[in-house]
Amino acid sequence: MTKPPASLPDQAFAKIDTGNDTLFYAAPRFVTHIDDLALNALTAFYADHLPAGGHILDLMSSWVSHLPDTLTGSVTGHGMNAEELAANPRLNANFVQNLNQAPYLSEPDASFDAALCCAGVQYLVQPYIVFAEIARVLRPGAPLIVSFSNRCFPSKAVEIWRKLDANGHAQLVEHYLEAAGFINIKSHKLCEGSKGDPMIVVIGSAPI
Repeated sequence: MTKPPASLPDQAFAKIDTGNDTLFYAAPRFVTHIDDLALNALTAFYADHLPAGGHILDLMSSWVSHLPDTLTGSVTGHGMNAEELAANPRLNANFVQNLNQAPYLSEPDASFDAALCCAGVQYLVQPYIVFAEIARVLRPGAPLIVSFSNRCFPSKAVEIWRKLDANGHAQLVEHYLEAAGFINIKSHKLCEGSKGDPMIVVIGSAPI
């Protein structure tokens, strides 16, 4: 694994469950892990920030992508379970890949108009490589939207994520984007969580 910056030791990306992630996700889970209020807020954010006719890369996806109906472009989905991806009606294409074992993407440079990562960043053990790859496959200036709540599979979340609060999570994701060269990085609290799940997004633009 590529060594993280000096500010984050190797142990930051350790997991309680060190078993094979492919086996952990082998059985499909046709559930949503965040409540409807938070997911509706995310869909509204997508509507405001995604190019309506663009080619979208939906990373760490599943059977639902929470995309607005106004999106008329194509969507390529990545995930860990083929059955979940096949059931997602918004995906025009999909591929299964364990980013913790194979963090490099096969897509060509500058081939997507936007990228998404919903409720998955907390599981990445090689985030610097993954986010650099996202920057590579995005067209210059294209948005990356990383979203998360306070829910996760604790045994599969990396140690640094388990030790941080919501503000720390946002700062950590901002750090990943900065390390990959993204610009105009901002965090938004879409739902505070007082009446349900919180929802935070970090958005940045691919290097120009």
